[in-house]
Amino acid sequence: MSTVKVLELHDVARDYTTGSTITTALDGVSLTIRAGEFVAIVGPSGSGKSTLMNMIGCLDRPTRGRVRIAGHEVAALDDDQLTSLRSQAIGFVFQQFQLLPQTTALDNVAAPLLYQGVKTKEARRRATEVLERLGLGERLHHDRTMLSGGQQQRVAIARAVVASPALILADEPTGALDSVSGQQVMALLTELHAEGRTIVLITHAAEVAEAASRRIHIHDGRIASDDGIAA
Repeated sequence: MSTVKVLELHDVARDYTTGSTITTALDGVSLTIRAGEFVAIVGPSGSGKSTLMNMIGCLDRPTRGRVRIAGHEVAALDDDQLTSLRSQAIGFVFQQFQLLPQTTALDNVAAPLLYQGVKTKEARRRATEVLERLGLGERLHHDRTMLSGGQQQRVAIARAVVASPALILADEPTGALDSVSGQQVMALLTELHAEGRTIVLITHAAEVAEAASRRIHIHDGRIASDDGIAA
């Protein structure tokens, strides 16, 4: 296993306040994910896995504890710096795909590169290369209304990997798909992992989590088990 630590959480807690009531969604979570790992974070609704995903994806800040991603302390970054880090270090894959409307598959995938300042011609070249690699070479100029659910999710995965982020974060990536398309998406993620990509998969489904080489179970905001704890 690589010694490079892509993600570190140290005693992370997240509280939410409603009126005079404080709800603790995460309670003292510590974990380390190294380069090249394929980790599934598994838990039922209300277990805290979505809040943990927000911490891993730098979509929220902890109430207590430390988050470090790709060598950067999240607490030391202002909102603009955090947005920049997120765009460079993390490739997101969401359950509902979240493709840009009325935008071709090619331009959806090129978008992260353009945001990072890559020239349009180069961004479109690299986007084309990734889409062709994922079997979507004939769908480059189709928008989401012309794509099946499985194809939309493959476009989303292409968008997530095109800038070679340190981490791919997939939130219930098969949740909106039929069983065949879901299996194809998981096969693709497994293939990407075999090529050396670092993947964190958020899921409630044990059978989906089986694709990962390490499974972390979360319950009541705490890690209940970790079958591959990184030392």
